Amino acid sequence: MEEPQSREVRPEHVPPPKGEISLAQAFGGRSLLREILETILLTILLFLVLNTVTGRFQVRGSSMEPTLHDGQYLVVSKLIYWLHPPERGDVIVFRPPNHPSEDYIKRIVGLPGEQVEIRGGEVWVDGVLLDEPYVAHPGSYSGSWNLGEGEYFVLGDNRSNSSDSHNWGVLPKENIVGKAWLCYWPPEEWGLVAHHIFPEPAEQGD
Repeated sequence: MEEPQSREVRPEHVPPPKGEISLAQAFGGRSLLREILETILLTILLFLVLNTVTGRFQVRGSSMEPTLHDGQYLVVSKLIYWLHPPERGDVIVFRPPNHPSEDYIKRIVGLPGEQVEIRGGEVWVDGVLLDEPYVAHPGSYSGSWNLGEGEYFVLGDNRSNSSDSHNWGVLPKENIVGKAWLCYWPPEEWGLVAHHIFPEPAEQGD
């Protein structure tokens, strides 16, 4: 008569000691635990990517009225200037040379290699008058600036109440954080930031 053979219990089926619960059991099994960990890692990765290619900025003050208002929250695109250089009419966030620890928001009116002249509240670039429909209150100041390589001239849309290039000079490209892209707060102001597309200089002089 054959002796009954004992059944081997595989290690993975060995129950935990009485009163103890394994980590896999606590999370409903190994697959659920893995999914939770993968979700956490993916969230961290997305956060790092978003912070690399975008930024958040709060408008403070009235220097960009009527385009932007005090208290608005914006998403800033850092990626766009990795693909092409800043353009005239762009609304940008940057660190001003005189206050590098702060963030300002203004509009680009002068590009590298150009001469910017302001007289009678009007902006002239290389002798061509800029048509600026977004300006509600022209400035009362005047002056002339020659931009070197990698230098930009920025002004607030509210020219009579703005600390910008007419005060502290030209803006180096390396101080530019990114291009203002989207307003996400308050809800009634939700939408894309209004930039301005200028015609080519030859067309402006026609």
